[in-house]
Amino acid sequence: MRKKLVSIIFVLTTAVLLSACASTDVVGKTAKTSFNEVIEASGADVVADVENGGWSLSAPDNTARFIWSEDPSQTPIHDVMLVIDAAPFIAAGLDVSALEEGLYMDDTLMLGTDLGNDAAKYDGSITADASFNQIVTLYRDSIGYHEALDHYGIDVGNGNKFEWAKDMSTNDKDIVFVVDPELFILAGVDPKQVEGWVYASVEIKDETGKSVEVMKFLKPFDIK
Repeated sequence: MRKKLVSIIFVLTTAVLLSACASTDVVGKTAKTSFNEVIEASGADVVADVENGGWSLSAPDNTARFIWSEDPSQTPIHDVMLVIDAAPFIAAGLDVSALEEGLYMDDTLMLGTDLGNDAAKYDGSITADASFNQIVTLYRDSIGYHEALDHYGIDVGNGNKFEWAKDMSTNDKDIVFVVDPELFILAGVDPKQVEGWVYASVEIKDETGKSVEVMKFLKPFDIK
């Protein structure tokens, strides 16, 4: 009887702790609401992407897109990815034959990752914001907060990210496409010659929480 009572107490305590963690996940909650505001502000730049099984948010100049899955269990290529115009990188020395298969296609560079095979579960309509909320819920570890820029971001693999402002009314960088340069430098790119992208040092937190500086290609936009 004592063992059974202890087991019941343990289960109840665990449930309370998990509930408390869920209710205090400020990053996860605000990442959803702030991204939904970005979707609304982007207007016609957000469309259904049937080919990739999800949704696409285009940069105002149409040189880059962030794509996210409607249902990770059914995604044909990647659950989240950046699709960017390859021309500036080729002009800066990129040898596309040196890239891994699948990275270069139809004059674009496709940078993405598979988050998992969990099936999305919708209570209502399958919309762009509902699909993104599903990803945050299913793969919370893919979402982070970039303190230096006051941005939330989603990891699309290999140091590449899509970031958006926590508050667009106080931030002049509402969305930012973030690309790791190493892959392209190894394939012949002179990073300082890539037009339309800022090659800059960015402050991030490493695995231990320590602030470090890393070089990135950045393409920021003010959309509101």
